Amino acid sequence: MSNMPARLRIAVIAPSLDGNDIGEVYGSFKWIEAMAQRADVTVLSSSRRGAQPLADQLPAARVVTWPEIPFLYEKMERFNAQAKPGFPLFRRQVRAWMHAALARGEVFDITHQILPQAMRHSTPLRGLGIPYVLGPLGGGLETPRAFQGEVADNSSIASRMRALDVWRRRWDPQLRASFAEADLMLGVAPYIADILAPLNIRRFHVMHEIGRGPIPPEHPRQNEPAQLKLLHVGRTIRTKGLRDTVRAMGHLRDMPGVSLTVAGDGADMPACRAEAERLDLMDRITFLGKQPRDRVEELYAQADAFCFPSFREPLGGVLLEALAHGLPIITAARGGPDAVVDESCGFRIPVTEPVRFARDIADAIRKLADDPQLRLLLGQGARRRYAGFDDWDAMADRTIGYYQEVLENR
Repeated sequence: MSNMPARLRIAVIAPSLDGNDIGEVYGSFKWIEAMAQRADVTVLSSSRRGAQPLADQLPAARVVTWPEIPFLYEKMERFNAQAKPGFPLFRRQVRAWMHAALARGEVFDITHQILPQAMRHSTPLRGLGIPYVLGPLGGGLETPRAFQGEVADNSSIASRMRALDVWRRRWDPQLRASFAEADLMLGVAPYIADILAPLNIRRFHVMHEIGRGPIPPEHPRQNEPAQLKLLHVGRTIRTKGLRDTVRAMGHLRDMPGVSLTVAGDGADMPACRAEAERLDLMDRITFLGKQPRDRVEELYAQADAFCFPSFREPLGGVLLEALAHGLPIITAARGGPDAVVDESCGFRIPVTEPVRFARDIADAIRKLADDPQLRLLLGQGARRRYAGFDDWDAMADRTIGYYQEVLENR
């Protein structure tokens, strides 16, 4: 500990970093922003034409960026977001810069690749002689066998890459070495450790990709039995569980006071609408499509419970949003949701097969609808659960602690 520098010198790898983005990119930005207040941070990233310069967004950090290939994000946005075809070039640029920096006498105590989060990219940090951290890694969950047929109906580039990822974790020597030689691996949820176990990684910690924000004010909820306003928010792909939620509503025909509002759009929306029409539920389900952030916040405030039975979810940022608003939650007992939600704030439904899954979701909805007191208790538990997560400053402090742990052990 006596040799530990007073202020760590850190090189952080985060392609496409932008505080004006959303999702994991925005989360990584906020995390790095907080760490730059506590350490000497050099950020190696890439930038898009016309974007606000990253150096202006992160004045407390040293920023080095390379331009991204415009064709990839202007003409192939979805493919670019999923496959990251520009990452091999970025990896070479980072490695060349690091070699040049070390040759001119620069010193880094530790390096950290925060992005991309998918477990399919080898790192340029390996072999530099500096301790390195990877993550938080996410994804990696395979589709449950009983759901594979329906998921295949919306098959995409991402699903095909996911199948390839399993093979690569077994056989790709560069990827396996990147993971096995890392001084610390971070994962968005505990299940990541199980996926990485065959690689004999050195050290693992769970680190959510999202920091806790301000807790919204409490809103009055209806307390009448058999009355329940359900909400589902998110991109509408088969794995997010909206189709299962619609089917669950079909088991609640005797409860006309239970309604569902859907905010989001995607490839599975036509099938979800068709299911609602087949079950004669269009008068009880409102499909709003994609909504702006302010409107989504209003929907959380107006809802009585949140139903998001996503069965291949790395973490589930919408679950944290629902917790913050004090909503009881119904989700899947799998992946990230299984770690985010506990019995104090909601129901975790075992992922079995589609017919039973929908029926079990319906049973949980019925319990909430029949028992206003249970809704109240779980709603209070949701706010406590959310308050227990780290905010961005606490995430940065914990990360610095992990770095120090790595250096002490090394």
